[in-house]
Amino acid sequence: MLTNKKILLAVTGSIAAYKIPSLVRLLVKGGAEVKVIMTPASKSFVSPLTLSTLSKNPVLADIAEDDSWANHVMLGRWADIFVIAPLSCNSLGKMANGLCDNLLQAVYLSATCPVVVAPAMDEDMWKHPSTKSNLQKLSAYGNLIIPVESGELASGLTGEGRMAEPETIVEWIMDFLKKKDELKGKKALVTAGPTYESIDPVRFIGNHSSGKMGIAVANELVSRGADVTLVLGPSTIKVNDVIKTIRVKSAADMLNACLTEFAGKDITVMSAAVADYTPVTIAEEKIKKTAGTLSVELKKTTDILKELGSRKTKDQLLVGFALETNNEKAYALKKLESKHADMIVLNSLNDSGAGFGYDTNKVTIFDKKGKEYSFDTKTKQEVAADIVNTIIQYKDENK
Repeated sequence: MLTNKKILLAVTGSIAAYKIPSLVRLLVKGGAEVKVIMTPASKSFVSPLTLSTLSKNPVLADIAEDDSWANHVMLGRWADIFVIAPLSCNSLGKMANGLCDNLLQAVYLSATCPVVVAPAMDEDMWKHPSTKSNLQKLSAYGNLIIPVESGELASGLTGEGRMAEPETIVEWIMDFLKKKDELKGKKALVTAGPTYESIDPVRFIGNHSSGKMGIAVANELVSRGADVTLVLGPSTIKVNDVIKTIRVKSAADMLNACLTEFAGKDITVMSAAVADYTPVTIAEEKIKKTAGTLSVELKKTTDILKELGSRKTKDQLLVGFALETNNEKAYALKKLESKHADMIVLNSLNDSGAGFGYDTNKVTIFDKKGKEYSFDTKTKQEVAADIVNTIIQYKDENK
């Protein structure tokens, strides 16, 4: 599986770097060509000579040395995959915020290949809100994260934060390389985020959707080789530049974008939280506060999922989302049938860690063939993988 694969491996300043010689040895033994980048801090934990000997390539640590230049742009284009292991808390912060003060960061910011990170840090650092925020940014940019393991830490404590073992990382890489061409040549459309329905020039009706789930699905589809178009409502999350992104505001804007993009798409995933109602009239000027009450007359918006369902060809796969608070399964199945969708992804606000604003989600998927797929609470990146896996399985079973 690794024969002739080009793997760029970056090592940062973490005690877990002592495991990297084993990782390099396993990759080379598997047939991969490995090039290694080291940050200045990582040299305190593992020898460049060791990694150079095992990889059979010079170790790169500086953008320029004497009269030679490490071409950071070409390194990111050379590789089939760029693996950063271990990823320290410091390097994570730099990656999340676009800092560029060493060769690793320069390669990362210019890389066109998939990027995967294997974090390593003490449990308190791992659980700090800033770490979680930085990981969320990395995931939103389209990077992939190998989960940390739990066990004995360098501090002497026991808990989460251990870098995945070299064997686990190799297995992850092999699985990824196998999957990344599964949807090659396929075109996908994804919607994400809320819609804002204007009342006047400064006020609107909206919802709490962040767009995290839909963006995670778009990233997962890209990682499987699909050509993805994302129609995104108001959201502050940065989207991977590889994804064609159409930013919209209202339900009407999203409808128009979807109608334009839908034809010719093999897979469409409607994860956006589209407003069901919009004001009949929009005030041209800010409505002033007066005594008494204010009434806003609302009208139904066009049901985008149903509209696309009515236009869908037999070769197109349409996936909807249902966020429910009661009678969840019954409402999801009704939506599946009435909207002419192929699959419905059910979220329940009664499930802990699911719904708007969370970094985790819990879903159940129903397809029109009567199958039901239930999943535990996971990160939205992992949920996106479950959704795409189910899509691929459905397509394979119904060719």
